[in-house]
Amino acid sequence: MFANFEALQKQGQENFDVAMKSAAAVSKSLQDLAKETADYSRKSLETSTAAAEKLFATKSLEKAFEVQSDFAKSAYEAFVTQANKVGSIYADIAKEAYKPFERALPKAAK
Repeated sequence: MFANFEALQKQGQENFDVAMKSAAAVSKSLQDLAKETADYSRKSLETSTAAAEKLFATKSLEKAFEVQSDFAKSAYEAFVTQANKVGSIYADIAKEAYKPFERALPKAAK
């Protein structure tokens, strides 16, 4: 009976260790995601401010449309790039979170 208890206790500790490794990987990846998002937000604000200053400095309606068009195009491109980065980060989070379990699953099947 004690042998079964010790085996169960050992398995429980291994499962806990795997869960902690997974949580640590997710935590680090979420920090990377937060940093990336903060950088994008800062750059976006700077770009928007510069475009607004440029827009207010225009003297003609035609030039204002040109400035606004250029800003919209660059903002869209930056957003698509950021969305791809964030998607990649989320995929990496899932992979990193699964890795510890991937190693533990063959042991559990025995």
